[in-house]
Amino acid sequence: MKLSDAVIIERIKAGDESALDYLYKKNYRMMVSMILRNNGSEQEALDVFQDALIVFWQKAKSEEFKLSSKISTYLFSVCQNLWRKELDRKRKFEESDKEDSEENNFEQQEMIKIIHECINELGDSCKQILTYHYFDGMSMDKIAEKMGLANSDTAKTKRYKCKKRLDDLIRSRYTASDFLD
Repeated sequence: MKLSDAVIIERIKAGDESALDYLYKKNYRMMVSMILRNNGSEQEALDVFQDALIVFWQKAKSEEFKLSSKISTYLFSVCQNLWRKELDRKRKFEESDKEDSEENNFEQQEMIKIIHECINELGDSCKQILTYHYFDGMSMDKIAEKMGLANSDTAKTKRYKCKKRLDDLIRSRYTASDFLD
């Protein structure tokens, strides 16, 4: 059954939701294709098209509504505008994410620099054990072997003492806000 635009609008003004179903079935592929061609997914296209149908429903129900094009053209324009807004929102979000990531990376590099400076002041054996464990990811067994220590328990004890000295040194020079800002 083919309905004219005038009949569809009359049905919408009367609150007949079957007119929306008709518009949905008639225009779905065209709207989805447009969004898919413009870097959207099927789900995003569905969401945008449903939003466009709601916009059309609300406009068509008002007394002042005058359609100056075909309904399909109107829906296409609404979908395009909604999709542009969504792409702008995504772009802004990605730019914000990128800026946050760059800022976090800079802060992380600064913290690593501070830690390295403090490790360098601890002495060679502490520097070695902390570097092997925290930066090289070595096991305590491997560290004990490499440093000529009796066993992994000795290496753990030494690491604990060195880590405590490192923490004390960092706390004496920096405040928590230096790391949390």
